Order: sequence, then C-alpha cells, then structure tokens
Amino acid sequence: MVEVEVNLKSSGDAGPAAGAPLTISQLASRAGVAASALRFYEAEGLLAGSRTPGGHRQYPRHALRRVAFIRAAQTVGLSLPQIKAALATLPDSRTPTKADWARLSASWAPLLDARIAALQQLRERLTGCIGCGCLSLKACALYNPQDEAGASGVGARLLRIETER
Repeated sequence: MVEVEVNLKSSGDAGPAAGAPLTISQLASRAGVAASALRFYEAEGLLAGSRTPGGHRQYPRHALRRVAFIRAAQTVGLSLPQIKAALATLPDSRTPTKADWARLSASWAPLLDARIAALQQLRERLTGCIGCGCLSLKACALYNPQDEAGASGVGARLLRIETER
C-alpha cells in the first residue's frame, strides 16, 4: 500500500524547515523587531546575513539568538558600538552561549551600577523639584534664564543622567 502525503500550504505559509535559513520577514517576526532594524544591525556589523540568487536577505537560524542578545544589551543601556565590541570577542562571530553571556554581563555590572545611581539621583532631584512647586526660581535646579545651560552643550543639560556610553 502506498501512502500519499498532501501538503496544500504554499511555501510562504509553511514557514522555514528545521535548519533552513530565515527570510528577513521571518526573522523580524520571530525576533519581534522591524525588518528595518535588522537591516540597520547588518549595516552596523552586528548581524550577518546572506543573499539568495534573487537578492533577498536570509539569515541563519542562530541569528534569532544574536538579535535577542543585541536587544537585551540595548535594554541594559549599551550603545551599538559597545554591543559590537562585545560580539567581536566571540570566536568566529558566533552567537553568545550561556557562559559568554555570563562573562559579558559581568563586565557590564559597573555600567549598570552607574546608571542606577544616576537614575536614583535624578529621581531625588525630581522629587525635590515637584515638592517645592518652584515657588523660588533662585533655588530651582531647572530654572535656566536666557538659556545659560546651552553654552555647555545640546540637550536637556540640567537633568542629564551622566554615565559613560
């Protein structure tokens, strides 16, 4: 007796076979990021893909873990150059293992501690500012007549969180 297996799904609906490369849209969907973010990561050297003969981007399945690593590092507050430097410490540009993650995350602990301290200081300054109601502009840490703070640089200078990036 002959058994016939019928698969009526089109190749676009079936999803990738185990071990098959992921298209950019499949990787974006699975990783929870926009396809434009993946193209940006690739342009910045954080992610490597290849091209099909038709010119479409495709990624190895382990790119899912690499994107997860990039997103986790961004959530911690690392800049893209810092993430790229961390990924460069991995042999053959492979995806980080549990041991790699432990080593890399331990090296980021001082950065996290500095960010936490800066955020706590910001919270205390905001609490004091909200509590005073700015009844005295002479004592207000945020008062900036004639944009005097502009001489020290761009951005919100008076409430800036000072940490290394």
